[in-house]
Amino acid sequence: MLGGGAVAEADVHAALTIAPVLVAADGGGDRALAMGLVPDAVIGDMDSLSAEGRAALGSRVHEIAEQDSTDFGKCLMHVAADFYLGLGFTGLRLDHTLATLAYVAARPDLRVILLAEEEVIFRAPARLDLDLPLGMRFSLFPFGTVTGRSEGLRWPIAGITFTPSGRVGTSNEVSGPVTLEIEGPMLVMVPRAALSAVLDALLPAGSAGP
Repeated sequence: MLGGGAVAEADVHAALTIAPVLVAADGGGDRALAMGLVPDAVIGDMDSLSAEGRAALGSRVHEIAEQDSTDFGKCLMHVAADFYLGLGFTGLRLDHTLATLAYVAARPDLRVILLAEEEVIFRAPARLDLDLPLGMRFSLFPFGTVTGRSEGLRWPIAGITFTPSGRVGTSNEVSGPVTLEIEGPMLVMVPRAALSAVLDALLPAGSAGP
């Protein structure tokens, strides 16, 4: 899924080798066309897709006029997939970034992985096992009241109650094979170099592209 935020063209092409069906969110349609890509669908309220982009994309444009959800949320609601790999939904406008993170946190039923400028972001499942390099940054951010336990982190999280306005878990560090058991809406943020390990941990075997 491609949004209109900060994204590098090389990252989009690399992501398409993992998730080969391209869905653009509103103005992300213009971004795709500028990269020489034609999305399979463009979904949103169409307040940012250009008239030229709309004409070029024709029947691929699916306008959803309601204003109770963002364009990112509309994509999640109207596209059924084994998993979603999102680019261009962070950076530029902070309000859009926060809304996107809130949607990821609110949907434990979906496997949504965001590629930000420097990070891979996803909602922690009830149990997560990751094999990451020692010393790698491992940040946690709650979107509600969250508890849990950890192995393989420099600062264990057992016995801590996390909340957005209280205790958060940014800038922890990998000290061994990571195991998390989480209750509540917790986002995990790790460096982009961890993408392959994250995909292996979150996705069913064979669900990703080549």
